[in-house]
Amino acid sequence: MQLSVQGKQMEVGDALRTYVSAKIEDINAKFFNHATDATVTFSPEGHGHGLTRAHISIRVGRDIMVMADAKENDPYLSFDVASDKVAKQLRRYKNRLRDHHERHERAAVLKAPYYVIADEPEQDDNVPQGDDPVTIAEMVTDIQTLCVSDAVMRLDLGGQTALLFRNAKHGELNLVYRRPDGNVGWIDPANALQRVAAE
Repeated sequence: MQLSVQGKQMEVGDALRTYVSAKIEDINAKFFNHATDATVTFSPEGHGHGLTRAHISIRVGRDIMVMADAKENDPYLSFDVASDKVAKQLRRYKNRLRDHHERHERAAVLKAPYYVIADEPEQDDNVPQGDDPVTIAEMVTDIQTLCVSDAVMRLDLGGQTALLFRNAKHGELNLVYRRPDGNVGWIDPANALQRVAAE
């Protein structure tokens, strides 16, 4: 497994790198032993409050990322809290992740444009006016064909707030999202269309 330990606006010493490396290797060996790469980033947080943020990102499959964050007073402690979150997520979805490769081989992938839109564009003579928002980045993303439970798993593992996917049951686009109350919402327009057609 390829591991990158880095600091943003702070130095990461050899002792911390060694500690992180050993713990990430233990997590990998315990759950999969085939994670391809991992990145651990440390950064100061809290504007003088002395907090350190640890962000862990581990690729456990070609298209599955496990991510976790923690903020604590000590870099070691923040890493421990974030790594405990990663281990808890992996423990929860261990069996499903192990047979992910078989399901992925059968699943169709839809390519779609992915845009990043400026939050509040500045008024500028060069900025187009009208109904179209200002696009600051344009990429291509994959929309996976998944069952709903796999979509929820990916939402949790990736620490995402929303995930668009093609429902394996009927092939239509669906959305799962993290609600403000902590539960997961599921939008399935195909079911709504079927109910309307039946009425």
